[in-house]
Amino acid sequence: MTAAARSPRPLVARRYVSCLAACAVFLLVLVVLSPGIGSESGTVGWWNAWRARLGMEIPRSELLGQPFGDTDDDGIISDDEYDDYVEYARNIGFRLRFPRALLALQVGATLALCGATFQVLFRNPLATPYTLGISSGGALGALIAIRLGWTQAWFGISSLSLAAFIGALSIVGVVLLLVRPGRRLTSNELLLAGVTMGLFCSSMMMLVTVVSNQRETFAMVRWMMGSLDTITTVEGARLLPLIVPAWVVLVLSSRALNQYRLGDELAASRGVDVAKLQLVCVGVSALATAAVVAQCGPIGFVGLVVPHIVVLVCGSDCRLLLPVSALMGAAFLILCDWASQLTMRVAGWVTGQQLGSATLPIGVVTAVVGVPIFLVLLRARRP
Repeated sequence: MTAAARSPRPLVARRYVSCLAACAVFLLVLVVLSPGIGSESGTVGWWNAWRARLGMEIPRSELLGQPFGDTDDDGIISDDEYDDYVEYARNIGFRLRFPRALLALQVGATLALCGATFQVLFRNPLATPYTLGISSGGALGALIAIRLGWTQAWFGISSLSLAAFIGALSIVGVVLLLVRPGRRLTSNELLLAGVTMGLFCSSMMMLVTVVSNQRETFAMVRWMMGSLDTITTVEGARLLPLIVPAWVVLVLSSRALNQYRLGDELAASRGVDVAKLQLVCVGVSALATAAVVAQCGPIGFVGLVVPHIVVLVCGSDCRLLLPVSALMGAAFLILCDWASQLTMRVAGWVTGQQLGSATLPIGVVTAVVGVPIFLVLLRARRP
């Protein structure tokens, strides 16, 4: 009897470990392959990129058919041609493609994790990381910076990103000020306040657009589509101080969020400080999402679609939902980024046009991919 009573717990633990391990391995495979996938003219396989980065020998016979391999077409790879190819493979793989994949990993994990948390906190399956008006506030700040021509940078951070970050946090601050001290946050109040402030910011953005010239308007529209434009690994790491604490806090709050799902009164009777839990989770999620919006602009559907996929596959236990959402959000955005880079190359091949290294805005790709997935999920959840 005792053995039978204890048997489900090891089974649950093994299920958690197996799910997390499978998602982590899948994400690791995508990261390893990322130096070999991109929009740049001339292909460099992921294996050659890694060998060039790690200083491993690349057989010269393999370079005869490679772009920038036998540049003089004499059928022989000279020492200079070999050195040029190794440098080319290293630059393409690890100065252009790999940092972009790492940025997609950070952004996707943050948006999916914050989206899952907000759906639990607000008890609303349509909640997203932008529910509190973060994307609208960030967009308004960025558009004002573009209109005023702010091009300065402080400590390597552009004024555009700084204005978007301040705008996003300002809107969250206004929303939280609407909650009177000593009261718990209610989902209806927060949702209504977030929607209201989002509509206000949208109106102000239209005003800024109206008084802008054509060049500024194009820059505004392009920024609002979202971007994972190639940056260095060091620049991408600037997000980490703002998003890693959110990852840690939200994952560690998973047990308390499980109790919160059962209702405020029951959670409080089991020792959960509901008001503190709400404030801490909303605060760190808002800070991390504001940092993402400031760096990449608004990227939609990641925080909405990924948590629903995880719930459908793994269940709604927050101890599994939150970390798996982060891992799958990272994988989802890496795949969408690959699609954004390769689509124009395929279109150029089909139409016979030279489209160069053009890429689709990542926000367009996540919408095109996310909407059908969400509709299929809605149909699958119907009784």
